[in-house]
Amino acid sequence: MLLLISPAKTLDFDSTPPPHPTTVPDFLDSAATLIGTLRGFDAPGIAQLMSLSPALAALNADRYATWSADLDAAAVRPAIHAFRGDVYQGLAVDTLDPAAIAWAQSHLRILSGLYGLLRPLDLIRPYRLEMGTRLRIGEHRHLYDFWGGRITTAINQCLADQADPVVVNLASDEYFGAVQPSALAGRLVTPVFREYRDGSYRFISMFGKRARGLMTRWASTTRPARVEELKSFDLEGYRYDPEQSDEARWMFVRGGG
Repeated sequence: MLLLISPAKTLDFDSTPPPHPTTVPDFLDSAATLIGTLRGFDAPGIAQLMSLSPALAALNADRYATWSADLDAAAVRPAIHAFRGDVYQGLAVDTLDPAAIAWAQSHLRILSGLYGLLRPLDLIRPYRLEMGTRLRIGEHRHLYDFWGGRITTAINQCLADQADPVVVNLASDEYFGAVQPSALAGRLVTPVFREYRDGSYRFISMFGKRARGLMTRWASTTRPARVEELKSFDLEGYRYDPEQSDEARWMFVRGGG
């Protein structure tokens, strides 16, 4: 199986990650093309493009100006250790042992506006480029158009190496929009996480994002051989609800009866 998650806006390039054998992003040349386009914007232009404060726009203008495809510098770190946010708080990667990291390297991919598709140990530089950004790149109207079918092709190449060729979509709609489900060379399963509130089960963004990270963590530590084993996920009180689930959409709930 192959799990897909989104990146995060919050980054950590200050702490020291554990030593791991690292890898190079597959779409590094495409990232360089995007950086070239982004360098055409000054800080006010970036603020308008991305709806950022002047301070954040200036920070990211500097990131684009200093970005390099050179991965030997001190400014790079493995993607899985670079992102912070609700999903990554649930994942708690700094507490995973080497065996869990190795499983994730084979079974987890991070969708990225800049890098396309990342392995956990791919080295990246700090950046901000959400997949939904309306950035025109040459003849391409936006990032979905720029990436086209390449992310899906890369996912299919990963599926070819999986004993159970299933994509587990733990990404947001914004990022999964860069994937072409009808072209996937395997089954697609989307877990959904809901909380019991005021007599019904509801998706609450903060908890739902964290739960995606929790499931990623659970899979990395238990290393299931088949996707059906994910139905046993039970961290922090979640449980699989067969009555609200179907073949493609698996409901996990917390609270209630």
